[in-house]
Amino acid sequence: MTRDITLGQYFPGSSPIHRLDPRAKLLLTIAFIVYIFVANNFWSLGFLTVVTFCLMAVSGVPVKMYFKSMKGILFIVLFTSVLNLFYGSGPVLVQIGFMQITANGIQNAIFIAVRIVSLILFSSILTFTTSPTELTDAMERLMSPLKSLHVKVHEIAMMMTIALRFVPTLLEETDKIMAAQKARGADMESGGLMQRIKSLIPVLIPLFVSSFRRAYELAMAMECRCYHGGEGRTKMKVLHMVALDYIALLFGAAVLAVVILLNIFLPTVI
Repeated sequence: MTRDITLGQYFPGSSPIHRLDPRAKLLLTIAFIVYIFVANNFWSLGFLTVVTFCLMAVSGVPVKMYFKSMKGILFIVLFTSVLNLFYGSGPVLVQIGFMQITANGIQNAIFIAVRIVSLILFSSILTFTTSPTELTDAMERLMSPLKSLHVKVHEIAMMMTIALRFVPTLLEETDKIMAAQKARGADMESGGLMQRIKSLIPVLIPLFVSSFRRAYELAMAMECRCYHGGEGRTKMKVLHMVALDYIALLFGAAVLAVVILLNIFLPTVI
């Protein structure tokens, strides 16, 4: 199960998206998240979905990696869609007790499901094509104006990157602990929901202990290397925006323009 979680994984490559400045990719990802919530009909959301699939193809990352990124949130997508089935007006198609399923409710459920899937897939493009180090530099540079307000920008970016970096490590540790518990006769796959939750306790306790031990070792290693934050530190790789980055930002602006036009001239759904 944990092998299906791809959060924090980086897929090396030389595609145009890989070569983009991480600041441009981060800005475009934030903008696309806004676009998804701005889209209020199937035409604009469908256009964003097509753009997402095109960028997935350009990224050069295997499609199975994107599908694996969806497995972790598939339950959330289904659960949210089922809830939205019962929120809608119009002729009643199915009556279940006091709950009603209408045609508008079905449209809402499909719309929300497509919106969440597009959001996850586009966010996966960022993590698959950008290394944690590049993400740190991008976040630090973008948040640099906050330094005038005495915000510790470097430390915040470092904490976020370390957390992202150790997700695959913790997942690997979880697999090892679960395999060790199963070798000792632990049953984690049978029984009801509460029984499965209780069976995870022997996994969570050593996982927490291992996490705190890794955090302590990392802190000691940083202190031994005289790490004192970002004051006076230089960069081995200095970020520079090139023509490809400006073209990508213009592309993002063009996508926003199309979404707004589709919202204005075509009927809304929700």
